[in-house]
Amino acid sequence: MLRGFYTAASGMLAQQRAQETLANNVANANTPGYKAEQATIRAFPELLMQQMGSKQTPMKNSSNVATTKSIGALNTGVYVQETIPNFQQGDIRETKLQTDLAIVQGDVPDENGALFFTVQNDAGDVRYTRNGNFTVDGQGYLVTSQGYYVLDQTGNPIQMDGTSFSVTPDGIIETNTQYIPLGIAYTDNALEMVKEGNDLFAGETGAVPANANFTMKQGFLEGSNVDAVKTMTEMMNAYRMFETNQQVLKAFDESLGKAVSEIGRI
Repeated sequence: MLRGFYTAASGMLAQQRAQETLANNVANANTPGYKAEQATIRAFPELLMQQMGSKQTPMKNSSNVATTKSIGALNTGVYVQETIPNFQQGDIRETKLQTDLAIVQGDVPDENGALFFTVQNDAGDVRYTRNGNFTVDGQGYLVTSQGYYVLDQTGNPIQMDGTSFSVTPDGIIETNTQYIPLGIAYTDNALEMVKEGNDLFAGETGAVPANANFTMKQGFLEGSNVDAVKTMTEMMNAYRMFETNQQVLKAFDESLGKAVSEIGRI
């Protein structure tokens, strides 16, 4: 009976974490470049139940022979192993703001390959993002909406010599006096990237391969890839599964209460 308690409780905790992940996706449905997360639920290792016994042999001075009989497998609950971002391209929408940039990713050499803007966080560490909602700060630097420096191809912050500039389809910033290649990073397996706050990712990246196709669009933003209708449906399913486990837990509690208060008196 106690095993049933743990199994039902683990199911409730797993659905609660899945619900939190889905709620975060809905909250970021309008965040540029946001990549929806999916909670992966796995079962704890199964236990193989066996019946232990002994068999008395008819031979004189013989000992008992232990026997076993398989009963079946016992599931011990589930848990959320990890949350995995979905790096599918979001919708590209026009904003007509020259500081808004969008990476339109085409064919890349790796199945899970992805391209990112390179930025520098508050601690000075290099991070990666698909949110191209940039602006120019008071010192003339190109920064993210959180104030992080956008980096060029050499890893330096990009400082403009004016407010007017253009960006070529291959990612070159052109001003009146300079040409600055944007720092575009590539990873051959985006599923290994670690998601941080403020639309940032950490992980191992390298230069963009020669056979990776992409187009930089100025005055456009990549939208979130959250499917709001699908996510709401998954939230309702997670809620129903939580309620089901809750009812199972309640039934075990009532049975245990009867065993203690009624059977115990007998």
